[in-house]
Amino acid sequence: MSGILRLEGVSKAFGGIRAVNDVSFALEEGEIVGLIGPNGAGKTTLVNLITGVHPLTAGRVVFAGADVTRQKPFQAARRGLARTFQIVQPFPQMSVLENVAAGALFGGAPDTMADALDEARRELAFVGLEPLAETPAASLTLPNRKRLELAKSLAMRPKVLLLDEVNAGLNAAEIDGALELIRQIAARGVTILIIEHLMKVVLSISQRILVLHHGELIAEGAPRAVVENEKVIEAYLGAKFAARFKQQGSAHV
Repeated sequence: MSGILRLEGVSKAFGGIRAVNDVSFALEEGEIVGLIGPNGAGKTTLVNLITGVHPLTAGRVVFAGADVTRQKPFQAARRGLARTFQIVQPFPQMSVLENVAAGALFGGAPDTMADALDEARRELAFVGLEPLAETPAASLTLPNRKRLELAKSLAMRPKVLLLDEVNAGLNAAEIDGALELIRQIAARGVTILIIEHLMKVVLSISQRILVLHHGELIAEGAPRAVVENEKVIEAYLGAKFAARFKQQGSAHV
């Protein structure tokens, strides 16, 4: 198993609860991969294990050919492994620009504060928040806080970006805008793993899908193969969705 990011038998137990159990997969450079599963399946825990928020109970994480199993979050960021958070919590008293500059500094790319601010301005322009650069982050709407979170992670200059529920709470038009941004990020050469509950979103953007259930990887593959997998239908999708998908095709689900 090759890939820019590789998990080998990754497990995590919290006391007697095994939140992630013997998960192995790889992300290839330039891929957009969806990670789906029911609430409590272990998706966010898996991202926390990859980025060093929690130590592994067993297994190995390999990034860009190096064993990074015991890395800390700041080391992950400086290696080019960035993530967003399901619950967006910017530094509220800091400006939008300062929030993104903080991300740049955490990632370790700029040498000076001036360089970090320049990096922040570039990413704010990319996500469409440049007019709000001097605005306090606390005043942003939810869609703009989501864009701020993306800008912060991009300012770390990631090779791999782990997106945790970036579309949660957005309406249809806002989701379309977010998906276009994600495609533009991938076009920059960034590999993306996206945790998502909305199947329309996953099917529209993912080249491959991973499915977690009770902490175990129960399926992976092309979107159509995953949606038609009986284990996935039983654990997550439900028979009605699968039947509609088969009748209409992925472009019209």
